[in-house]
Amino acid sequence: MTATREHAMLILQRGNQTSQRYPMDGPQVIIGRSAECDIVLDDRQVSRHHARVFRQDDHYCVEDLDSKNGTHINGRDVSGAVRLEDGDEIQIALRYKLAFVDAGATAPLIFDEAAATPTLRLEPETRQVHIGERVLAPPLSLAQYRLLELLIAAKGSVVARDDVARYVWLEDEEAGVSEQAIDALVRRLRERLNELDPDYQYVITVRGHGFRFENRPV
Repeated sequence: MTATREHAMLILQRGNQTSQRYPMDGPQVIIGRSAECDIVLDDRQVSRHHARVFRQDDHYCVEDLDSKNGTHINGRDVSGAVRLEDGDEIQIALRYKLAFVDAGATAPLIFDEAAATPTLRLEPETRQVHIGERVLAPPLSLAQYRLLELLIAAKGSVVARDDVARYVWLEDEEAGVSEQAIDALVRRLRERLNELDPDYQYVITVRGHGFRFENRPV
C-alpha cells in the first residue's frame, strides 16, 4: 500500500495470515472478545471489552478497559489513556498485535501481504531449520527443535514456562525442570539461530509471562 489516507488505521496481524486493516473513521474503536466490538478477537485470554483506541483533539490514544490480561504498547503496560505515535504496536493480552498507522502515513511493509513471507521455516521430517535459502547445520538438538516447534505453533502468542517444560521435557519430567534449565535452552536456541541470522532475534522473552516467536518477514 503506497497511497496516503484521510484516516488513521489499525492493522491486525495474525501469525502468517493475511493482515486485516481497520480505518479509524469514527471517534473510537473498541477491541475485545464480544461480538459487539469493532475488532473482535475470539480468544479466552481477551476480555469481552478489552481496550479502546479513540481520537482526542488532534491525536489518538489507547486505553485498557480493565481487562484481565492487560494491554501493552511496544511491550509496556498501558495505564490510563496513552498517546499513540505512528508505528506503535498495540498488544492485546500478549496474544494479538495491532500496528497503529497515523493519518497520512504509509502502512508499514512488515504488515503488507506481499512482505509477510516468513524467513524461518521448519522441515519436521528431517528436523532441519531453513532461514531463507540456508539450512542450519548441524541440526538442532531434539530439545531445541521441540522448543522452536512449540513457539512457532503458538503463532505469535506467548508460551508460558510451564508449557515449555511440559512440551520439551514431557509431562512425567516436568516437575524436575528448573527455570535455569529453560533459560539455558532458550539461550542456546538463540545462539544456534544467530549462526545463520545474527542480526535478528526470533525468540523474544516476555518478562513474567514466558516466550514468543517472531519471524522475520522477507
